[in-house]
Amino acid sequence: MANLQIKGIQDDLQDDLYERIKEMAASENRSLCQQVLYLIKGYLASKGASRSRKSPARILLELSGSWENDRDAGEIISDIKRGRKNPTKAV
Repeated sequence: MANLQIKGIQDDLQDDLYERIKEMAASENRSLCQQVLYLIKGYLASKGASRSRKSPARILLELSGSWENDRDAGEIISDIKRGRKNPTKAV
């Protein structure tokens, strides 16, 4: 069985962090070790789920270049301009 030791926790955070985890463990009827493992597993599971979801940027990149159009640029621009309407100003 592997042991895990965490070093480098700031002294001012160390006691607070320990107490918060200890309180969580007590409220959920777990040992301190069980609670730390529970938190780590939960964090890693959520990271795995977020990796499987596609970000909006990834979706956009996948769409990039996926459409085709036989018209030249001039025809497309003309269609866009025809679709625009000039607002009439009230006098």
